[in-house]
Amino acid sequence: MNDIGVRRVDFGYFVRPGEETGSGAPRVEPCLGYLVEHPDGLVLMDTGMGAHPEIDDHYRPRRLGLSGALAILGARVSDVQFVVNCHLHFDHCGGNPEVPGKPIFVQRTELEVARGTLDYTLPELIDAPGLRYEVLDGEAELLPGVHVLPTPGHTPGHQSIVVMRKDGTVVVAGQAHDTASEFGADALAWRAGLEGHQQPLPVPSRWMDRLQQFDPRRVVFAHDHAVWEL
Repeated sequence: MNDIGVRRVDFGYFVRPGEETGSGAPRVEPCLGYLVEHPDGLVLMDTGMGAHPEIDDHYRPRRLGLSGALAILGARVSDVQFVVNCHLHFDHCGGNPEVPGKPIFVQRTELEVARGTLDYTLPELIDAPGLRYEVLDGEAELLPGVHVLPTPGHTPGHQSIVVMRKDGTVVVAGQAHDTASEFGADALAWRAGLEGHQQPLPVPSRWMDRLQQFDPRRVVFAHDHAVWEL
């Protein structure tokens, strides 16, 4: 079997205002999806940024739409077999209305929260005509070597993709952590605890133990160009 490719999809960027960065200064952040190129089909993690006047005023996004972003990689929306939303905030499901009929994998908890919580997301993105959600209650293997793993924290139903490549496992983490350095700190806290290092120690994400069973070698993120590597 040919190896499984993982390619970054550039959906543009937005400006996070100072009151949300912790520093008081605004920060420009990328909006990234990932195309998993499996011999049996293409899996797309996230579909880009949705539009709304209040959101545009707050975040000042520079968008690249789903079709244009995929075209840069030589792919088309029609080529995609499966869609996975790491979660359903506006900047991860903006292109969902462009994939009617395709299976969109989402955790049950995430879909329920998105539909039941005011101002959680843009409802028109979640329930656009013809959308077909495949609701998960935990882990799933979409294609041989391509796993969906719940990674709650940023949202209750956040999920990531684990890709088993010949040269090592790649984790498409979405927004399980905002940055590679945050993931690295969490993974190191897990290691310190495993090695019985003297307390007190940070408490790692509760899913970190399960993730480490896949022996990750690289981890990529939705809002950071940096890559964590072992």
